[in-house]
Amino acid sequence: MAKISSILIIEDDRFIGEMYVLSLRQAGYTVDWHTSGKDGLAAALAKTYDLILLDIMLPEESGVDVLNELRGGTDKIPHSRIIVLTNFDQDDESRSDMQSKADAYLIKADITPRKLLEIITSLTPADS
Repeated sequence: MAKISSILIIEDDRFIGEMYVLSLRQAGYTVDWHTSGKDGLAAALAKTYDLILLDIMLPEESGVDVLNELRGGTDKIPHSRIIVLTNFDQDDESRSDMQSKADAYLIKADITPRKLLEIITSLTPADS
């Protein structure tokens, strides 16, 4: 069974981003990190990643806009999984819409690096 190996993090919070990058690289993953929605979207479209960790509150282009661009209508990244990570409280309709386009929806405050690694380890690449 194939495993997740390449990860794109789209997260503007420096502390959280650095924590994710460090823990994921220590676990053996190849990791790229972008701090704006615009740059993260460009990276997601330019290179195939097994997994994208997507924050919702981002500068330049929101995570919701990035998700809609990647998975709204036509799936532009069929070989990638997406995990939405947020602390932003969504109304039920917005959360449901995001969950329909993402592979997981997680609250950052509830996720430690160890728990995130467990979740990632349990995933298989989208084309497996």
